[in-house]
Amino acid sequence: QVQLVESGGGLVQPGGSLRLSCAASGSFSSMSDMGWYRQAPGKGRELVATITSGGSTSSADSVRGRFIISRDNAKNTVYLQMNSLKPEDTAVYYCNLRTPIMRYDYWGQGTQVTVSS
Repeated sequence: QVQLVESGGGLVQPGGSLRLSCAASGSFSSMSDMGWYRQAPGKGRELVATITSGGSTSSADSVRGRFIISRDNAKNTVYLQMNSLKPEDTAVYYCNLRTPIMRYDYWGQGTQVTVSS
């Protein structure tokens, strides 16, 4: 079983920054991809950014240039540095781990990010 525990959400003013962390534990391949998704009120869950075990990244157009995803494989932890935050970034952010080959998804419980003055 895989567990993902997120931390770092909160309330921030527009233009501010936050750093999310997600620690993975349990039994899983070191080749698993990790990433962040978000879900705003009344909307579906959307991809924010992903990172492979080798460090290759991809991100949504809406966050590119503002958000940076990284991971520490020794700590089984993925990070999301969010800069220049906008009110439209307000959402519950979910950590994701996707296993290789079978592409099975594990999810964290979510952490709330609110951008408001």
